[in-house]
Amino acid sequence: MKIQLAHSPDADDIFMYYAIKFGWVDTLDYTFDNVALDIETLNVEAMKGTFDVSAVSFGMYPLIREEYALLRTAVSFGEGYGPKLIKARGKRLRRNFKVALSGRYTTNAMLVRLYYPQARPVYMNFLEIEQAVLEGKVDAGVLIHESILDFDEHLEVEKEVWDIWTELAGEGLPLPLGGMALRRSLPLNRAIEIERILTDGVRVANERKEELCRLLEEKKLVRISDEMLERYLNMYASEESAELSELQLKALDRLYKIGYEHGIWECPIKAKEYLIPREYDEWRNL
Repeated sequence: MKIQLAHSPDADDIFMYYAIKFGWVDTLDYTFDNVALDIETLNVEAMKGTFDVSAVSFGMYPLIREEYALLRTAVSFGEGYGPKLIKARGKRLRRNFKVALSGRYTTNAMLVRLYYPQARPVYMNFLEIEQAVLEGKVDAGVLIHESILDFDEHLEVEKEVWDIWTELAGEGLPLPLGGMALRRSLPLNRAIEIERILTDGVRVANERKEELCRLLEEKKLVRISDEMLERYLNMYASEESAELSELQLKALDRLYKIGYEHGIWECPIKAKEYLIPREYDEWRNL
């Protein structure tokens, strides 16, 4: 069975998928056709129902909850770190500053807009944000993915999105950033198998991290390498990425409650209610 799987081109998504691509995981009768697109494009395409499985921003999942189930695996959370709001060094931001964001539907954009309600968002590809700030096209911008580790010396951090999250969430919870969603039109038994394969892929990737990183660098599949790649993967593609924990589910519920309280969504949702019901597989085997 052919499955269309879309993920972002950043190192953690590549890392979490390519153990499957390299044939290190038993994929049963499935063939995965993967495509790498920037996260905002993935969000928009998910709202169109384009792909069978897709990486999405957690901050937009409520918009597709009826069409896509939330997967437990290949998740990215921040633990004391995350996207960074940067500006020119020494620059003072006005209340209505112009800010470059990586997309209307990204989680970081949601949090920044809530924290800076008078800021004027400008949406652009995440790869263009740093240069836009350097050239003065915008007053500030939110860096995501690998760019948070290495940006121009003429820039400085105005605010960590992690700090925005902790102020809004009000308790010590990891920062929800992105995960995977699966089209509900797929048969439930298939959905369970696909989730299991993707989970195995993340676990095998972590078990063979050194070998996988070497291959990704040799094949030029990632934009960073060596110590920076290892550092980035330890942040966003660790063993904790393999399956949602109770603490991570609690963080998602808090994110969705914040969105509801600020009028972003029509109702609050509980993330656990939108996961694939694995019990079905157990019932079939009774």
